[in-house]
Amino acid sequence: MENQANSKSIILNYGLYTGISSILIAVILYALGKSANPGIALGIVSFVIPLVILVLGIKKFKDANNGFMSWGQGVKVGVGIALIWGVLALAFQLILENIIDPNLIEQKLEVTRVTLENFGMTQEVIEEQLEKARNQNPLLASAYAMLFFAFIGFLVSAIAAAIMKKSEEETY
Repeated sequence: MENQANSKSIILNYGLYTGISSILIAVILYALGKSANPGIALGIVSFVIPLVILVLGIKKFKDANNGFMSWGQGVKVGVGIALIWGVLALAFQLILENIIDPNLIEQKLEVTRVTLENFGMTQEVIEEQLEKARNQNPLLASAYAMLFFAFIGFLVSAIAAAIMKKSEEETY
């Protein structure tokens, strides 16, 4: 593979596409008043669309590489895309919750309260969980969220790369 495609440009471009799609979905949910509780269907759609773009980025890398890609290359591209997606999505979420609509955090906590009540938890447990959420360090929460994006990116890209991988040796 002497003429290997440049993964950096594909990671950057598709990371931006994925992050921007995630931000657009968040803006639409906010405009519809569904940011605090999008529901199952909208929640799935808002997560699946960026994942499809991530897989398309892996496919683009394979196509740019003359149809060849190792599993490791596919995972690298996918995790890179997911990390850029995560940075953009988290940045927008922080702006939305802290600048555009600071009341959104309380709305999300109220949705959490109702959910915990529906699970039959006691008021003491519910208040304890809500207090933990209110006092959570934003930097620590962002770090956990980035780990989540990296993990999801790894899972999706590992599966996609396993399906799409093709080496030059396999063609002979």
